[in-house]
Amino acid sequence: MRLRVYAILILTLTGLSGCAVVAVADAAVTVGATAVKAGAAVVGTTVDVTAAVVKTAVGSNSEKK
Repeated sequence: MRLRVYAILILTLTGLSGCAVVAVADAAVTVGATAVKAGAAVVGTTVDVTAAVVKTAVGSNSEKK
């Protein structure tokens, strides 16, 4: 009888630790995806600002001619 209790206990604990691993992996993927999304937003903003500066510089040259 004791062996059966120990076996059930071990199987239960193994199953629960597997759930914890999945939860931690999910959290890590979410953090990574958020970081990539934020990085893409920064790059997009940088491109927009650079394009605005180039348009302004090109526009001022063509008005002087």
